[in-house]
Amino acid sequence: MARQDSPSPKGIGPIVSASHLADGGLPALSEMEFALVILSNAFQRWITRCTAAAGGEGLSSIEVQILHAVNHRERDKSQSELCMMFNIEDTHVVAYALKKLEAMGLVAPGRRGKEKTARITREGADLCLRYRALREKLLIESVASLGLDEARISEIAGLMRVMSGQYDQASRAAASY
Repeated sequence: MARQDSPSPKGIGPIVSASHLADGGLPALSEMEFALVILSNAFQRWITRCTAAAGGEGLSSIEVQILHAVNHRERDKSQSELCMMFNIEDTHVVAYALKKLEAMGLVAPGRRGKEKTARITREGADLCLRYRALREKLLIESVASLGLDEARISEIAGLMRVMSGQYDQASRAAASY
């Protein structure tokens, strides 16, 4: 029997978590979504472990993000500002995080008119500095060794922010569908 040549191998296709979604239009979007899920989980694991190594054991990823946001530019932040900054719809998530950070002595309550705010404490700022030092040593040095173009990384970050608007718009449409 003569051997039949198999057709030339095709690429493996997009790397996705759900092939039925990639079979539709714009399969690259499914590939990006899967990469985003993987990156998001890795990022959340990283920030909680880096914070724990810096002395902030027991903080969730959202609590770590809120801590750094409150520390940002040494300006008090309101709950609504933090919700907007992180595109968090459930205000209770931010309220709980602020209460926990306050109980740990990392942020302190304040007021701006009638609005409650949070400001960083010395202990919170010190934790952020220790986190930054570990981030430089454990993450930045490693990522820098990849030789990635910083301008390209910023461009991708900009695209991700634009895409968040597309997902928000689609989610509003789905809510009334």
